Amino acid sequence: MANAHPERRSTAAYVGVGCLTTIVGFFGGGMIALLVGLVVEGIKGCKPEEGLPLCNWHLYYFPGGLVGMILLPTIAIWRLRSGERAARAQDTQ
Repeated sequence: MANAHPERRSTAAYVGVGCLTTIVGFFGGGMIALLVGLVVEGIKGCKPEEGLPLCNWHLYYFPGGLVGMILLPTIAIWRLRSGERAARAQDTQ
């Protein structure tokens, strides 16, 4: 009875993991991109305005956020699916 609808439970898990990691991936990717931007802008010698992390921060943050928003959920769902496949393969043996 516990395995009556394994597809439905699996789909809900994918949606939950995908939504959570999309948000986390956007902000995490943006922060990593800001770190790269600090190095690049430091080499260029740019002095940021008061209260800003670096010059042209938006040119680093948003593309980095988009990369993180795509990459993190993709990797998380791929790992979730490979773990389920391995568990199914072990159960059939």
